[in-house]
Amino acid sequence: MASTPGAAEVLVASNRGPVSYAVGDDGTVTAKRGGGGLVSALSSVDDKLWVCAALGDGDREAVRRGITEPGVRMLDIDPEVHASAYNGIANSVLWFVHHMLYQTPLEPSFGPEFRRQWAAYEEYNRAFARALADGAAEGATVVVQDYHLALVPGMLRALRPDLRIGHFSHTPWAPVDYFRMLPDDIAEQLLRGMLGADRLGFLTRRWADAFTECCARIVGGPGGTEIGVHGLGADAEFLRERAHREDVEERLAALREQVGAGRKVVVRVDRTELSKNIVRGLRAFELLLETRPEWRERVVHLAFAYPSRQDLEVYQEYTAEVSWVAASINSRFGTEDWTPVVLHVKDDFARSLAAYRLADVALVNPIRDGMNLVAKEVPIVSDGGGCVLVLSREAGAYEELGEDALGVNPYDLIGTAEALGAALDMPEGERVARGERLAAAGSSLPPAQWFLAQLKALHKP
Repeated sequence: MASTPGAAEVLVASNRGPVSYAVGDDGTVTAKRGGGGLVSALSSVDDKLWVCAALGDGDREAVRRGITEPGVRMLDIDPEVHASAYNGIANSVLWFVHHMLYQTPLEPSFGPEFRRQWAAYEEYNRAFARALADGAAEGATVVVQDYHLALVPGMLRALRPDLRIGHFSHTPWAPVDYFRMLPDDIAEQLLRGMLGADRLGFLTRRWADAFTECCARIVGGPGGTEIGVHGLGADAEFLRERAHREDVEERLAALREQVGAGRKVVVRVDRTELSKNIVRGLRAFELLLETRPEWRERVVHLAFAYPSRQDLEVYQEYTAEVSWVAASINSRFGTEDWTPVVLHVKDDFARSLAAYRLADVALVNPIRDGMNLVAKEVPIVSDGGGCVLVLSREAGAYEELGEDALGVNPYDLIGTAEALGAALDMPEGERVARGERLAAAGSSLPPAQWFLAQLKALHKP
């Protein structure tokens, strides 16, 4: 399959693109640019094409009308195919496998419905492979993003053997014995699909080694595919500037009023994603108040839990549980002028940054996480640089930050409560010194450098 005239030298493929569209009441289609690491990283790359999926009615209408942004190709994949591939396989199977979330006495059960959804996942990946093959110049570089598109490298290799193909995994990778819960042919197909790439990138050595072990046990090894590690960091310059804009200052004042004068602040900012372990985090804070009564009325837990994947019932139930547990803690310990847990469930980036600035302690306790940028962002933004990080050893960020964080087993409520207590008790000098080292480590590979490092590695002789 040959490239088309005017094709791109650098291509990125991801489920979600850098722009989304909405249709107004008058029928006007308006664009909204997204943020995030890839968007800023690609701003420094010329002659690029971003291939992504149309995710909603506004996106699909824009595609139908031929409305697009320079350097973006949005694919109008059949909504039923996308739903089966995205919710049925990517988010309900692959995410659960890599984050080890299954309640194995009951799930998973891979029957006919799974096979129907898997066919949609194949179709979805095939659409991306064809679009990339069509849009790539001779010998171009293609970097495919994440578990949604694990089959693309192999499909694209068959269409365009001239390309340099990379794939980057933003999630953990499951240990081989857990990965093998997948049907044998599916496990092999996933690995071989990814091994169509010249180079595969992972966030930590731990996840890279798990992938390599899966290859060794299931397909006889990674073959000629290179395996690399790129620990995505936070964009410190952007965060520090953004955290002092007027909208953040307004929210900071409001949060200070909610917290009350002279109180310490424990902050968490997460989506209500099952792997984020929000409920156990709240229970650990409750245990702190129970076992360390001297902290009652002296500390507030700002818990920002932004609803995620609410089209899946299990996520709806989890979000409701988070709200219920927070309310029960407030009912049990709260007083007329002290609310122990201040829970916000509406996504607000400016308010999150305001909370980062207030944080004396950041609680990041995922069951399992590819990286977790919140762990890197809070020490960077925290006023005075004195935030103590309580960090799950199952977060990818622990590989870089563990030495200066207080590490916890995410399942151990007692250990997490004790770590919160130790963080609140920590002398200022130690707090500041740890915070400065955490901020430096967390910003060592900001998004633009992270992406350019992958491009450079793909072209190593």
